[in-house]
Amino acid sequence: MSERLPLPQDPDAVVIGAADRRDEYPVHVCRSEADALARLVAELDGRRVAMITDDDVAELHARRLAEGLRTAGLDVALTSFPAGEANKSVATATALLDWLAATELVRRDVVVAVGGGVVIDTVGWVASAYMRGVPYINVPTTLLADVDAALGGKVAVDHPSAKNLIGAFYQPKAVVTNVGYLATLDRRQMRAGLAEAIKKGVIASPELFELIELKQTDILAVDPDTVARLVHGASAIKCSLIAKDPYEEDLRRPLNFGHTVGHAVETVTGYGPVLHGEAVAFGMACASRIAQRRGLLDAGVLDRITGLLSAVGLPTTLDELPAELDAERTIAAMGQIRKIRDGLIRFVLPVELGETVIADDVTDEEIRASLTAFPT
Repeated sequence: MSERLPLPQDPDAVVIGAADRRDEYPVHVCRSEADALARLVAELDGRRVAMITDDDVAELHARRLAEGLRTAGLDVALTSFPAGEANKSVATATALLDWLAATELVRRDVVVAVGGGVVIDTVGWVASAYMRGVPYINVPTTLLADVDAALGGKVAVDHPSAKNLIGAFYQPKAVVTNVGYLATLDRRQMRAGLAEAIKKGVIASPELFELIELKQTDILAVDPDTVARLVHGASAIKCSLIAKDPYEEDLRRPLNFGHTVGHAVETVTGYGPVLHGEAVAFGMACASRIAQRRGLLDAGVLDRITGLLSAVGLPTTLDELPAELDAERTIAAMGQIRKIRDGLIRFVLPVELGETVIADDVTDEEIRASLTAFPT
């Protein structure tokens, strides 16, 4: 029976609108495609599926996964778009919206994103926009997506003026991770993903940082047990951090460690030559150098952070980046970020492993010195 509501007596009174919502979703960390498929079938619960991936992942995993769902009795439509950060765009998103409209997907149905960060971010935003929001499930296939992009519902596409400028907060229905997919990655992609796990160790978990220090060789060799432990731990840590502020109402978030410089690097180099994890690693090194010069971070801890990044093959200096980077253009790109973020650039600065502070008074001179520093 519907509720009867009184008509307000004072037409000049302020009307209060309210919307309180808490999203929770399971994160399944699996070690085989068979296990992942079973978890995915259970989460889909008989609904129609619109599976979206990129051209590379379609051949590696998604076509086989779609066939597995069909064998389980599900109706699956599959499409893909060209791989690469350059295709994380409004144009790609618009084409995918047109495709969804042609499939006649309805709100009860589910979009399934299969791929790395580009796919996860793009498809999540498309799902948030189609019919004002349809359910979606993430099936990450890279280490970076496993420990970062697939979690937290930060969905977006890039714009020439800034990375992730056009997006939303829209949580997935579930995340189904198969660490077995990582065996198909090349070393560079594994290293890039490991940057995001190292980030979580620096900002929140000395134990995770130590695990990577001790097991870096096994991780890069994709040892199943070690990688499963890494992904499970990093996922749990990120979910705990997100739960404190899921919609980033407080912009002073430790998860942005390395991203202030990292996003500017990606923008200046044109979204592609420098992988996201490589840019974040360089950004973490820059932020750590700023912290050390301010007297916030012990030189030994700085060496430990930059040493681990270097040991796993990630860039910490300009000459180690896989593309030429102009320091002044990078600083100018951060000026654009300043305009977007209420006039301030906020740096997450490590104080020790597991503890950070936020600084919104970092000068261009400090940034320039951190960008152009050479290893001691």
